[in-house]
Amino acid sequence: MHTPDKELNRVSGGGIVPGSIVLIAGEPGIGKSTLFLQIGLQLNTITVLYISGEESEQQIKMRAERLKLSNENFYLLTETSTQIIFQEIKKLKPQLVIVDSVQTLRTPLIDSSPGSVSQIRECAAEFQRFAKETNTPVFLIGHITKDGSIAGPKILEHMVDTVLQFEGDRHYAYRILRTLKNRFGSTDELGIYEMTDKGM
Repeated sequence: MHTPDKELNRVSGGGIVPGSIVLIAGEPGIGKSTLFLQIGLQLNTITVLYISGEESEQQIKMRAERLKLSNENFYLLTETSTQIIFQEIKKLKPQLVIVDSVQTLRTPLIDSSPGSVSQIRECAAEFQRFAKETNTPVFLIGHITKDGSIAGPKILEHMVDTVLQFEGDRHYAYRILRTLKNRFGSTDELGIYEMTDKGM
């Protein structure tokens, strides 16, 4: 599935693969949410569900207005319970799901707090099963800790098909999207972005 974002297409090996689960890792505040909100809004030929456990509808609406993008097929759900999320997914039947971020999710199957290793692993496993069973691509956004590891378990990297890392210095405008793992293509490509007041 080609996206209007040529950098993402190149880094992901040509576009979004149906049924794939992609982890996007990066430090908090680097622009992961902005980039994937922008990509979701640009994909106006398919139904996109953007799940946010971090920000309110109002905050995301303000960011979308700043990007000057609108899309009738773009749906927003501010929710952290995977039980409620999958009820909504069943109703909407989206063709792409973006989860921001995997660390905020919680599943009733595990009795521990959101962000714990067992919660992150089980929530990611639920989305992995959904992606494979329905052939729907899923993007999981995940924060990186200061030492550069993906917050929560390293196991997430083994569970997903592709790991993309979004990096750069918050004080400068340029960002790099690099592939750390890709079951569908090369890991030698880079995507280069410039952060502006209208997005990436």
